[in-house]
Amino acid sequence: MRRQEFTLNVTDIDWVDDDDAPPERPTVTIDFTGSAALEDRLTDADGDLLDGDEIDVAFRLQGDVDDQDTTGVVAVTHRLTGDFVLELNEDADDVLQFIRAAREYGRVADTEKRYRVHIHRGGEHVVTYEKDTFLVYNTDGDLLRRHSLIPSGIEI
Repeated sequence: MRRQEFTLNVTDIDWVDDDDAPPERPTVTIDFTGSAALEDRLTDADGDLLDGDEIDVAFRLQGDVDDQDTTGVVAVTHRLTGDFVLELNEDADDVLQFIRAAREYGRVADTEKRYRVHIHRGGEHVVTYEKDTFLVYNTDGDLLRRHSLIPSGIEI
């Protein structure tokens, strides 16, 4: 699977900058258009789809976090094996804006699950995950806690 075979669309984040808009759970839809077997990466040894607790979502910067032109790689990984389920390139500003909306949603909605991830293949729904953690790493692989979405009480 190649990074360019994925597209990412974000919804429900504009309310953060609009005092009159009701809070909505930020949602990201990742659509795969390649020919590889995405479903194989999303299933466990028994052939069952991975649960939300079995995957992690992270963003690795490819430049300085304060540079407005910085990009990075969004990665969805299998928590137990560390295997990549998928990865794609995105602008850092867009990802950090999404994380900010998810953080704010968790605060105002008083919920643990702060954002939603839909994974599609060719526009067809495959799986949806409700998540509460989104880790951000710098170019050296160091965790940037200030920019990450980490629930209180979680030790990383």
